[in-house]
Amino acid sequence: MRDLDLALVYMIRQQEYPILPTPTSPSITLGEPVWDFAAGCFGGCAGVLVGHPFDTVKVRLQTQNMLQRTYSGTFDCFKQIIQKESVFGLYKGMSSPLGVVAFVNAIGFGIYGNSLRFANDPDSLLSHFIAGFSAGSVQSLILSPMELTKTRMQIQGQGEPRWVYIRHVWQRDMYKNPIDCLIKIYQKEGMRNGVCKGFFLTLIREGPACGVYFTTYETLLRYMGNGDPAEVGTPGLLLAGGLSGMVSWSAMYPVDVIKSRYQADGATIKKYSSVIDCIRKSYRTEGLHVFGQGYMSTMVRAFPVNAATFAVATLFLRLARKTDKKKREESDFEVLLA
Repeated sequence: MRDLDLALVYMIRQQEYPILPTPTSPSITLGEPVWDFAAGCFGGCAGVLVGHPFDTVKVRLQTQNMLQRTYSGTFDCFKQIIQKESVFGLYKGMSSPLGVVAFVNAIGFGIYGNSLRFANDPDSLLSHFIAGFSAGSVQSLILSPMELTKTRMQIQGQGEPRWVYIRHVWQRDMYKNPIDCLIKIYQKEGMRNGVCKGFFLTLIREGPACGVYFTTYETLLRYMGNGDPAEVGTPGLLLAGGLSGMVSWSAMYPVDVIKSRYQADGATIKKYSSVIDCIRKSYRTEGLHVFGQGYMSTMVRAFPVNAATFAVATLFLRLARKTDKKKREESDFEVLLA
């Protein structure tokens, strides 16, 4: 009854004191950018929790020597890690991405959302690609050192039982945690050739990949929602997010292989003098198929990770915007009654 009374009062006030429309420029409320950052934060955490074991397998497969294989494939890698290192072996290095990924995804979704708001035609797919490209380029600044520490920690102690690995971490010159890893990399290899190693490759991968990522997601939502993405339910969000992740990874996968190899180089012995040297030596010794090494595990990982990331982020944004809209309506009624 209260809502009905408020609605009647609103209609009467509108008739007595009609509000004349005034030309104004589109405004952006403070809540909108904040919700984008928060959505990216929650979505990113969901993605890491679901996908880190797959990422560990991907890195192991990408960095192994094809001529002296430790793992015959994705499932063999899973099996060996669990048998020799326990289930915890799959989660090596997770504290690095989990600690930073919330911030990285917050930046990515925040820049993407705000870039669209200031675009001349925010509904065009080109605007979505440019916004995604911008987001990927900026988040590369944080992703590069994060993935460097994650890669180094994922490949150390391969094949060792967990109790042996833990003992060796404290007895040998191994990485105890991401911060310790960064410090030791800096002390041993410096800033340019150590901490910043692989940044250019990360930038080349992330810019185009994020452009494809967001554009594919928007395209699929429009298709499934008959032109209205808001009509797509949770199953559709999961499907669109998973497929978008698979497409974006496929687009730039060879770059990711080289990045993983280049960043892993130096953990024990140094084989590559530069990125070009890494590409040349990898191709000469292992052939063209080296650039697709670990692709299957990446696709297996990409679907659930990105399904969780996009679904959580989108559902959070919908809830936040619905709450904001309700609060604004209640505020309008209170002003009229004043």
